Amino acid sequence: MKIYLLRHGETEYNIDKRYQGTRDIPLSEKGRTELRQADISPEMVYVSPLCRATETAEILFPDSKRIVEYDLREMCFGIFEGRNYIEMEKDPDYLAWVGEDCMGRCPGGETRREFTERTCAVFERLMQEAFVKEEKKLVILAHGGTQMALMEQYALPKMDYYHWCGPNAGGYVLETTKEEWSTSHTMQYVGNVQYTKNEVQK
Repeated sequence: MKIYLLRHGETEYNIDKRYQGTRDIPLSEKGRTELRQADISPEMVYVSPLCRATETAEILFPDSKRIVEYDLREMCFGIFEGRNYIEMEKDPDYLAWVGEDCMGRCPGGETRREFTERTCAVFERLMQEAFVKEEKKLVILAHGGTQMALMEQYALPKMDYYHWCGPNAGGYVLETTKEEWSTSHTMQYVGNVQYTKNEVQK
């Protein structure tokens, strides 16, 4: 089975390098117009409930059924949401969080471990359902954090969380078999995709 882990298109928060988290920020005009229809047309696409993901899915997969999965939403950054690192360079809460390699709890938000656990839980359920249905593809369109959490946990070769920080409207393609997944919960990384008009599909 092939697995596509995709990120939403560009937003104004992305341009300003602001933490978006669970804020429901729409695509920017540029982010919307630079998207192009994907070269695959799966029967179903599983999407985050946040509008930047659902808007992207509508453009990339106009003929696919889009199924919202609440736990595919981005990590909750609490009081850091809506701000960027420049605005918080003297904020003691932010400095403490960064000093712990961003592993601690964002005030009012999640820890990275909590985020990873909820993301992995929904992903493992979708994987199991896909194998039961003998699907050939599983397509997930969500967020950069979603990609990083899942790739760190399941992708081979093993790389750390931040290695898998991909671009807007891009993502990763992986492959696994029912046997490989059931015995080791691993997937082989096979390549990248980019669904913007200025990128030639590899």
